[in-house]
Amino acid sequence: MPGTNLTREEAQQRAKLLTVDSYEIELDLSGAQEGGTYRSVTTVRFDSAEAGAETFIDLVAPAVHEAVLNGHSLDVAAVFRDSRIALKHLEAGPNELKVVADCDYTNTGEGLHRFVDPVDQQAYLYTQFEVPDARRVFASFEQPDLKATFQFTVKAPSGWTVISNSPTPEPSGDVWVFEPTPRMSTYITALIVGPYHSVHSSYEGPGGQSVPLGIYCRPSLAEFLDSDAIFEVTRQGFDWFQEKFDYAYPFAKYDQLFVPEFNAGAMENAGAVTIRDQYVFRSKVTDAAYETRAETILHELAHMWFGDLVTMEWWNDLWLNESFATYTSIACQAYAENSRWPHSWTTFANSMKTWAYRQDQLPSTHPIMADIRDLDDVLVNFDGITYAKGASVLKQLVAYVGMDEFFRGVQAYFKAHAFGNTRLSDLLGALEETSGRDLKTWSKKWLETAGINVLRPVVDVDTTGKITSFAVKQEAPALPAGAKGEPTLRPHRIAIGLYDLDEASGKLLRTDRVELDVDGELTAVDALLGRERPAVILLNDDDLSYAKVRMDAESLAFVTEHIGDFEASLPRALSWASAWDMTRDAELPTREYLSLVLSGIGKESDIGVVQSLHRQVKLALELYAAPSGRDEALTRWTEATLSHLRAAEPGSDHQLAWARAFAATARTEEQLTLLEELVSAKQSINGLAVDTELRWAFVHRLAATGRLDEAGITAELDRDKTAAGERHAAAARAARPTPEAKAEAWASVVDSDKLPNAIQESVISGFVQTDQRELLAPYTEKFFAAVKGAWDSRSHEMAQQIAVGLYPSLQISQATLDTTDAWLSSASPSPALRRLITESRAGVERALRAQAADA
Repeated sequence: MPGTNLTREEAQQRAKLLTVDSYEIELDLSGAQEGGTYRSVTTVRFDSAEAGAETFIDLVAPAVHEAVLNGHSLDVAAVFRDSRIALKHLEAGPNELKVVADCDYTNTGEGLHRFVDPVDQQAYLYTQFEVPDARRVFASFEQPDLKATFQFTVKAPSGWTVISNSPTPEPSGDVWVFEPTPRMSTYITALIVGPYHSVHSSYEGPGGQSVPLGIYCRPSLAEFLDSDAIFEVTRQGFDWFQEKFDYAYPFAKYDQLFVPEFNAGAMENAGAVTIRDQYVFRSKVTDAAYETRAETILHELAHMWFGDLVTMEWWNDLWLNESFATYTSIACQAYAENSRWPHSWTTFANSMKTWAYRQDQLPSTHPIMADIRDLDDVLVNFDGITYAKGASVLKQLVAYVGMDEFFRGVQAYFKAHAFGNTRLSDLLGALEETSGRDLKTWSKKWLETAGINVLRPVVDVDTTGKITSFAVKQEAPALPAGAKGEPTLRPHRIAIGLYDLDEASGKLLRTDRVELDVDGELTAVDALLGRERPAVILLNDDDLSYAKVRMDAESLAFVTEHIGDFEASLPRALSWASAWDMTRDAELPTREYLSLVLSGIGKESDIGVVQSLHRQVKLALELYAAPSGRDEALTRWTEATLSHLRAAEPGSDHQLAWARAFAATARTEEQLTLLEELVSAKQSINGLAVDTELRWAFVHRLAATGRLDEAGITAELDRDKTAAGERHAAAARAARPTPEAKAEAWASVVDSDKLPNAIQESVISGFVQTDQRELLAPYTEKFFAAVKGAWDSRSHEMAQQIAVGLYPSLQISQATLDTTDAWLSSASPSPALRRLITESRAGVERALRAQAADA
């Protein structure tokens, strides 16, 4: 947004000049229940390397009352502009700045977010500072390499709870004075304030270590808080990470706070992790949801070391923060003793890697180590490459150097750089020391280039069925139009799995495995020569590397008939992922993908894979199916979902997943009547509890198909007068298939800026209904007329919701591409907005190709 950007060069100059010692921050939140603004007083002590130098401190605030530098009052009107306070005539050595300002409570999930719970009418506050939003709460040098200690003093309403990075002190009256933190970056400081419910325990570690643990949520969610399960995962993470990192947990306590209207999954504030409170499950969910929550918990815990203890110097190494936390959280689930989810690499292959492959084929694809020129760049870089491709490549790096060697390098890295800042080269240097591998070439090809490789088997057999030649062919497809860089062949550490059908069990079993390095265009695999050709040859078995994998014709034909027969979940997931990738690439017609799923999903035991297939089939039918056959295919799919729902074990995860899949595409009179009668309890399905969240799923579909009007939605909200109920009702209202409902939804998001982040997100999700294309067609022109103004006037999170969520992705036509191109050439959007629009355009272009392949 204008006036709030910071360039890499500015940050480098400021870091060269300054060393920041400490912040003392006083916040008066006594009026939080009423809202408005609050008083923020910041005293920051820092050293300057030069006498007479000039710099600035960051602050986003409606009013600054006072700025005093080294005892001299500054002319606020002259020095405060563009969210910066200019600081001139610095003294060599120590300096002290005091800033008194009024700051805003927000409803966007950025800065200090304020939410009023409709259940108890109490206000609940929490901060969210990554990337650059500590400056919305206190004056700060807002960049990760200017670490300091932080001492918070908070005035809040009596009886409330105040949580920060340091342990919560006993209040004196209604004032909480916290101890200073260790040295840390501004973006991982935190305050969570309000009448929160809490549960407390501890982690008892080696050598008498005792870490206080806390879990917090709003009282209206307390009955659903399964704290024992959350503590169990947390302790498992402490055990595994401390062993692997050989570094004791570095902060005084560890709180996990489930907070409302949170934009992301969670945030790694040091010792005070905030997590979206949708992870406090109000209704039955499948085990896949518990697995995802556990991965989130472990991801944030891993950040306490990688990100908080040792922090990137600048945001171009954001990927390393997120990739490391993603890799180690999933590795913990896979390898920790008594883990509930030892199949976590299956989930990773099926969800995270498909996200990475999708992102890496967009025009905005970029190297894992991205060129982050400024804050605007990083704000749109929390993507599938930063998280999922990076984690995939780390998994491959572990296979390349060895797991023990990898973690020995990590241990040395933590010890050398504790409470400091680093670059990628610091970690790679440590890994080279412990592994003996030269990683410079590996790094250049994997981390500094964009794009994805394709691996194919090239196999010949003789008349007796023996393999006479075998090689792995590597391709480097051209990068998408507009992407920077050149196609690159890379070194891959992969396994090749050989599978045959066991006649006794009917299962596809792995009979052998060969692990090797693949490099260059063609890599011979002599270890397979002379062997009898198996039914299936699977490249990248165990999912060690990051590449699109294709099967030879015989393997593909066999897997098409037997995809559900793999005994192990990971090769099934890899086969499903390959089929989905081929569908997206217009190599496999959507109708054939649907047939493949219908033939094999009934045998799929992994509930996460089942739910992923549900989402992918729905997307394929709605975007990639030829329009002439779309309705027939959707009807075929929905009939299958109902059959599976009725056949599923009563009360099982599969039954719940099939119920949600059925509700998502129900379309015929008979199907919609069933939904109505499940809601009204006129009908029931044995074992299926139509609880609060499942009921809302049915209500959404009934509203979108015109079977439930405003009065009906209001009646549902009266049954569930909670924050979640308000979100669901907002989505249902926006989903109604009338011009009036669409106009009302559009106006509330685009013409007004009053909606909180979570409600705006719900309205957008309801507005965009795939079977309302004609109704939504007029909004293409409206979108392009409004999006730049929204981007320029809203905060980043709110603007991105609009730019991505309201782009006319359902209008799959050349006309949409032409309209987009005309806007891109004439509107002069910022680089960040241009990137988002270009990515959405690529989705329409891909859908057109897939529809042509399905025709």
